Amino acid sequence: MNAKKAVSGAAAMEEAPSFKSEKVATLILGLAMVLVIMNTMMFNLALPDVTHDFMLSPSSASWIVTGYSIVFAIASITYSRLSDYVPIRRLVVISLLLFGLAAIIGLFANSFLMLLIVRIVQATGAGAIPSLGLVLISRYVPVERRGAAMAIIMSAASLGLGLGPVVGGAVVQYLGWHFLFAVSALTLILVPVLAIVLPRESKGAGSLDLPGALLAAVSTTGLLLFLTNHQWYMLAGGALALVLFAARIRTARYPFVLPALFANRKYLLLSAVGVAAYLSSFATLFLLPQILVHLHGLSAIESGLVIFPGSLLALLMSRKVGGIIDRSGNSAIIRYIPVLILVSVALFALLSGTSYVSILLIYMLLSLGFTFMTSSISNEMSRLLPVSQIGSGMGLFQLLQFVSGAFGVALSASAIDWQKSLPLHEAYSNIYWGLAVVVLLSIGCASLYLRGRSAKPVLASAVQAERP
Repeated sequence: MNAKKAVSGAAAMEEAPSFKSEKVATLILGLAMVLVIMNTMMFNLALPDVTHDFMLSPSSASWIVTGYSIVFAIASITYSRLSDYVPIRRLVVISLLLFGLAAIIGLFANSFLMLLIVRIVQATGAGAIPSLGLVLISRYVPVERRGAAMAIIMSAASLGLGLGPVVGGAVVQYLGWHFLFAVSALTLILVPVLAIVLPRESKGAGSLDLPGALLAAVSTTGLLLFLTNHQWYMLAGGALALVLFAARIRTARYPFVLPALFANRKYLLLSAVGVAAYLSSFATLFLLPQILVHLHGLSAIESGLVIFPGSLLALLMSRKVGGIIDRSGNSAIIRYIPVLILVSVALFALLSGTSYVSILLIYMLLSLGFTFMTSSISNEMSRLLPVSQIGSGMGLFQLLQFVSGAFGVALSASAIDWQKSLPLHEAYSNIYWGLAVVVLLSIGCASLYLRGRSAKPVLASAVQAERP
């Protein structure tokens, strides 16, 4: 029975019609992705000013970022799961309205509590864009054009990561942190356009597994708080919630995450490769500003300008990346691009202390590899998973990526503290060698995935089984 459902789901995915405004919708979603990811990064630069204005301790002020991050992670997988039975168009419009209207209120935030509430409401909307963008492309863009669409979304994320520190630093320095919300409010312009161009779907059967969602939220929150505050009871609470979550998804009628995903070896191997790429990228974006400021004497804005060319290159190459994926498939990228990421990380370990020019060039290499890798992994997953698992599978992958990125940042910060007695360039170098080990493990996972790919792809065999 389940096999039959998987076959019909795969066949449905193969025959999924594109919508008339496919290119426009992809570009607008890419622009929304830039603004959402920029918003995530910009407020890191506002923390010192917020701490001063509201007379907060650093740990209290950090909740502006930590609280946002936790809600963003949970919102991402929640919207993905909702997309299995709620129209994507409705979810996107609601999420961007939440994000943009909260930004307008944030312009007038005059207390820390008001600011924190605004940021959390923003996060409930922001988490929709990365996950729903991938679900939309997986569901509606034909296989022969899917790589290009995925590359646009992933390169937009890279551009947002690069623009965030530059724009955030300039706005905070010249206008004040309140005006960061003006940048975020620009998303409201996109709402009527997306309401027109996104496909209209009918509502399906299903309901949100609230107990499962709450357990996922508690387990994720416990892990992230342990990584940032190093309090063991947070880890214990998160671990207990994770055990209860595992039990819940096996008994719920409409589980928050489909248990079949954890039994899908190919899905787990692909996820591990993507997780390593995110961990390396987020750790690097955390480390590079510190290296540039403390080792090379640059200002925050100058540091952002050193990082920006790598993000811009990823955007400019997105069409090329998508074309390569659509023409040649994902196998070569999954096989070789992790090696490129490994080379980039090793070069950072060897050369990050020499000059900022070296950092600029190496980050261009890493950013390009990150765009190739994440675009290809997302594209491969859209082919691997049956249509009934796309929402849950993409959402879980987004959650794993986000948590791995937070883990990379937290572990890098802890590693700096552990190495206070060492010269800074040695401490940073050691962290990058540690990242190299993670990337080496991902190369092993990629090899295992490709070795098991000799059998016919799930999609092709499923469609063939449907034929008389």
